[in-house]
Amino acid sequence: MATSGVVLGHIISKEGIQVDPAKIELISSYLRLLLLKRLKSLLTTAPIVRSPNWSLPFELMCDASDYAVGAVLGQREDGKPYVVYYASKTLNDAQKNYTTTENELHAVVFALDKFRNYLLGTSIVIFTDHSALKYLLNKKDVKARLIRWILLLQEFNIQIKDKQGVENVVADHLSRVKVESHFEEAQINDEFPDDALCAVEKLSWFANIVNYLATGELSSEWNMETKKHFLSREKHYAWDDPYLYKFCPDQIMRRCVPEDEQQDILRMCHEGACGCHFASRKTSAKIL
Repeated sequence: MATSGVVLGHIISKEGIQVDPAKIELISSYLRLLLLKRLKSLLTTAPIVRSPNWSLPFELMCDASDYAVGAVLGQREDGKPYVVYYASKTLNDAQKNYTTTENELHAVVFALDKFRNYLLGTSIVIFTDHSALKYLLNKKDVKARLIRWILLLQEFNIQIKDKQGVENVVADHLSRVKVESHFEEAQINDEFPDDALCAVEKLSWFANIVNYLATGELSSEWNMETKKHFLSREKHYAWDDPYLYKFCPDQIMRRCVPEDEQQDILRMCHEGACGCHFASRKTSAKIL
């Protein structure tokens, strides 16, 4: 037996007379659209979004998913947070292969690079899910890409705080928004003027020294004798972005040159316009 039915555009049941949802679906959809537009307006206008106050520290909320990274630049005034800038970007194929922790760090690097003009010379508090920066700074053997990220982070005055995803909902949401890109997006500029630092993958002594000077950490795989020997050598080196220098006995600082540059320097000093094809001893003296 039927318990309800549609009569003249209304539903009649034991609960009484109700409006047929089909007759108001258009209005309901329109109201939802209006509410969504209103919500978007509130999230992108004052008092939620405001221009920066340069006397206050900045806060960065960063997050990453399997296909995007998101970040929110904000400040806090009288204990109340507000937004200065929203940003997100989709990952390319290579970045999708990063580990979870690497992508959390990638989100921080992306945010610092995106908001560089706001953040250089200011105090910054960074909130991230996986304490990615702490992981990186405590890692003993890192890839050349991660060393470049470390050095980029050292440009900023940052304080790292862990914040779970449930408390980081805006950046977390931005990292999960799939955006169809119709143009070639510029990559984060984390490269140096030359590829010298990339040679760390081939020169273990170079990698160990740069890693120690950048992070202050020694490899956990070394025994005490190896550590003592390394520290006795390390004090003769200095890192001046993007080059590694050695303090030589003649009181001159000389740049450490990767193997792929050495032949070019020898050729220039021997065969170049000012080379004069000197013998090996004179050519060496000219280089040094």
